[in-house]
Amino acid sequence: MSSAAKSLVKIGKNKIAEKNVVLGAPASRKIAWSGLAVGSHARLRSGTVIYRGTRIGDHLETGHNAVIREENEIGDHFSLWSNSVVDYGCRIGRNVKIHCNCYVAQFTTLEDDVFLAPGVVIANDLHPGAPDFRECMKGPLIKKGAQIGCNVTILPHVTIGEYALIGAGSVVTRDIPAYTMARGSDSAKPKTKIYDLECRVKPHLPYQHLKRLG
Repeated sequence: MSSAAKSLVKIGKNKIAEKNVVLGAPASRKIAWSGLAVGSHARLRSGTVIYRGTRIGDHLETGHNAVIREENEIGDHFSLWSNSVVDYGCRIGRNVKIHCNCYVAQFTTLEDDVFLAPGVVIANDLHPGAPDFRECMKGPLIKKGAQIGCNVTILPHVTIGEYALIGAGSVVTRDIPAYTMARGSDSAKPKTKIYDLECRVKPHLPYQHLKRLG
C-alpha cells in the first residue's frame, strides 16, 4: 500500500491485530470514498481483510479469514466470525453478531441487535444471469433484534420483522411479521418456463431473451 493510501486508513486506539490482517484493501470497482475508518478497541484475528470505502464503529471483533468489503456502514460492537463475508454496500447497526461461514450479500440491511447463526446465506439477485440483473438487485431488510437460525437462506427483497425468530434450515421467500417464529423449507419443484418469469420489482420479463432457445 502506498503512503498516500495508508494515510486514508484511520484506526482508533487500543487495536489488537494478529498477523496477516489487511486493512485498506483496494476495491476492484470505482467507489466514492477510498478511505477506511475503524473505531477504537478493534480486535482483528489472522486472515481478516477490510476494504477501503467502509466505516465501522468501536469494538469491532473478527474471527479468522473474515472479509468486509467496500462501501459498508457498520455500527459499534459488530462481531464477524471466521470465514464469513459482508459484501459491499450493506448497512449494519449496533450490536450485530454474525457467526461462522455466513454470507451477507450486497445491499443488505441488518438493524441493531440482529444475530445470524452459522451458515446463514443472504441473497440479493432476483434473476441471476439475466442481462439487467443489477437493476433489481437488493438484499433483505432484517429488522431490530431478529434472530436467524443455522443454515437459513434469505432471498432478495424480503423483510424480516423486529424480534422475529427464523428456525434452522429455513428458506425465507416472503416477509415475516415482527415477533413471529417462522420455520420450514420447500423442495424445488418445476413451476414455469424461465422465459415466462415476471420480475416483482419492475414490470418486465428478465429471461425473455431465452425464449428462442427453449
